[in-house]
Amino acid sequence: MQLFYNTALNDGDNLFSFDKIESKHIVKVLRKKEGDKLHITNGRGHLFTAEILIANSTQCKASIIATEKRHPKMYRLHLAVAPTKSADRFEWFLEKVTEIGVHEITPILCDRSERKTLKMERLQKVIMSAMKQSLRTYLPKLNEPVSFAEFIAQDHKELLFIGHCEDEEKFNLKRCITADKDVTVLIGPEGDFTKKEIKEAYEKGFLPITLGESRLRTETAAIVAATAVELINSGS
Repeated sequence: MQLFYNTALNDGDNLFSFDKIESKHIVKVLRKKEGDKLHITNGRGHLFTAEILIANSTQCKASIIATEKRHPKMYRLHLAVAPTKSADRFEWFLEKVTEIGVHEITPILCDRSERKTLKMERLQKVIMSAMKQSLRTYLPKLNEPVSFAEFIAQDHKELLFIGHCEDEEKFNLKRCITADKDVTVLIGPEGDFTKKEIKEAYEKGFLPITLGESRLRTETAAIVAATAVELINSGS
């Protein structure tokens, strides 16, 4: 199944026009013609089945013939991750956690962060592409970057965890997670959180976790955490 995305589609819509870029892709690349079926999501859980009415490479028009509302999961996973020095590695992280099933991502700027700016429009496109590729109907929320202090000062009601490299007693993440419970995980930069940041997180209720015996890169740690939460909630 080829999945398209358009946030403007709503339950009850009957007709839909693809933009010029997607119209060209549908007609010239996929070789679709009048009467062929396509699938579209609005990123809010709806899966629309559409039938092409006009196969025009500049404006492909379709009729919505069926709508399915997929229910959201019983839990939410929020990853607060320090941007990596390499922009490519951060994009790879976004792609993979979207495929796994993250709900919300917040880039956090820490004392040892080597990257302070992000191309948010590009990152949003990476997430959208990964959602379509993995056939998911919910688009993860990507927040604007915030400082570490701002993030932990927010009113958090969910299970809170922080992954760091300090040599101290930590909890195994998989043994701390309860199915159907919201989870937030903090993952620091390549140089790790400072001791001051770790102490401040503890004071806000974040528990230290281990993700295994190996020391992991920032993006790898975030993917491992997302996988652990998904497996617990899927009963695997």
